[in-house]
Amino acid sequence: MTPEVVCVGLATWDTVLLVPRLPEADGRVVASERVEAGGGPAATAAVAVARLGVPAAFAGRVGDDEAGARVREALGREGVDVSELEVVPGGVTPRSTILVEEPTGRRAIVHHEGTVLPLALGERAAARCRAAAWTHVDHAGWGAAPEGARISVDGGNPIPAERLARVALYAPTESALREAFGSPQAALEAGAGLVVVTRGEGGSAAYGAGGVSVEAPPHAVEPLVSTLGAGDVFHGALLAALVQDAPLADALAFANRCAALSCRALDGRSAIPTPQEVHA
Repeated sequence: MTPEVVCVGLATWDTVLLVPRLPEADGRVVASERVEAGGGPAATAAVAVARLGVPAAFAGRVGDDEAGARVREALGREGVDVSELEVVPGGVTPRSTILVEEPTGRRAIVHHEGTVLPLALGERAAARCRAAAWTHVDHAGWGAAPEGARISVDGGNPIPAERLARVALYAPTESALREAFGSPQAALEAGAGLVVVTRGEGGSAAYGAGGVSVEAPPHAVEPLVSTLGAGDVFHGALLAALVQDAPLADALAFANRCAALSCRALDGRSAIPTPQEVHA
């Protein structure tokens, strides 16, 4: 059986609106399209892992409200194991409203945190993380990541530098890396086993001990509708490839293609590709 990836962190229910421009203060715009979909960095990464044929589980918290039920149903429909998704009685599930500007893909996000965080894992979930091929965490899951797990971090949000030694794979955006550490080498010296930097339209690069440096070019896709969730898809696709023993250069290129193909839809999940679509 293929080893699984456990994703730990934030799960949201999102409303995404396509608008001709982002509104100014006191302004009004009319949306041409509206969709509702699940979101959250770790949850979307889990969907990418599952759609790419690797067993995935999600550990997090939602409320016992309508949004929480939708989050759970959407993850389960994708084949993500939700047995470690806790439903909090009386809790309010995190939600976001996202405006995507049609001509540019720029976006504005209004996020409501709900009442179910911070996240803590029970013994069963923690043991599952330790047994997994990878435990992937976002900013909400970072504090709950158990000792002894092989941890991958979505580094789009700050991670305490003194704890980076726990991290096998640190994956920030280029701007987040620059702000937190200054350079890939500094992040490696802080203890990360592997640093994978996402550059948006510039592709991605990976840096490891002993001068290891691998770059993968970007992958263009048409039509490009929205980049919402593309980084989360990249992280999930990268782990799915590594679980299947792909060489690092191939894994980076595969993740770039998956992230680009996910931009064909307004939401961050519906266009995540299958392995057949990627290889085509």
